[in-house]
Amino acid sequence: MSRPDLQSLVDTLTEPIAPDTSRLTLGHPSTDHKLGGGLAQAALHEVFATQEADAPAAAGFALLMALRSERKGPLVWLREDKGRMNGRLYGLGFHELGFDPDRLLLVEAPDTIALLRAAAEAVQCTAVGAVIIEPWGKASVVDLTATRRLTLAAARSGVLALLLRTGDPGPSAATSRWGVRAIPSAQLPADAPGAPAFEISLLRHRSGIAGFSARVEWNRDTCVFTDLTDPAAAPVATAPLPGVVPATAVVGTNHPLPHPALTRKQRAA
Repeated sequence: MSRPDLQSLVDTLTEPIAPDTSRLTLGHPSTDHKLGGGLAQAALHEVFATQEADAPAAAGFALLMALRSERKGPLVWLREDKGRMNGRLYGLGFHELGFDPDRLLLVEAPDTIALLRAAAEAVQCTAVGAVIIEPWGKASVVDLTATRRLTLAAARSGVLALLLRTGDPGPSAATSRWGVRAIPSAQLPADAPGAPAFEISLLRHRSGIAGFSARVEWNRDTCVFTDLTDPAAAPVATAPLPGVVPATAVVGTNHPLPHPALTRKQRAA
């Protein structure tokens, strides 16, 4: 190989990748405005359950964030084998939220180290639409170094990476950190199950955006989050109805009502 050809090859291999400036919006005007037009899509974002019982709601919120992504490739959901104790993912539940379960690629890892290795490979793949990473428990090995690697991989590939966490937040290189809890849905006629409702809180943002909270619900028909307290956005009952309808979740076994995102076996238990 001649010297000019070698130099051309080096230039090609070392050519910097243009940053992906795509934004991930929630479709909720107030929240998107506070985020400066949305979240960076080619980045890692953390989603924490406010309490242990809110883990299904946090998983649901992460799924809906992935659904909002402009990338149309498969959703790679990585879990540890122990995650089965919290419930299995259920295709019909995904469908009820407006997500095509045929897009889901589920990967179960034997431990957290294997999970992080698989996550690094998935996030680097440009054919992937989004990656949800669900370690078991506090997972102390998911530290600043591990999240930094995932952040850099997402920035290079343009893939949206979402990290589901539990316990007390620790050092992280994630672009944003969210706290999520389930809240009662708006009432519907005949006490029918309401739309999934969440209280979301921005706990930290690396760009210095001030923290805030919002109460939102998911509209599966338009695939956007709407303001739960907005009379124009919330469903209206034809007559006063007692009680409230709990929010929808994606996984979990402690929900007070049978939920479409649980396996048939769990619903019968």
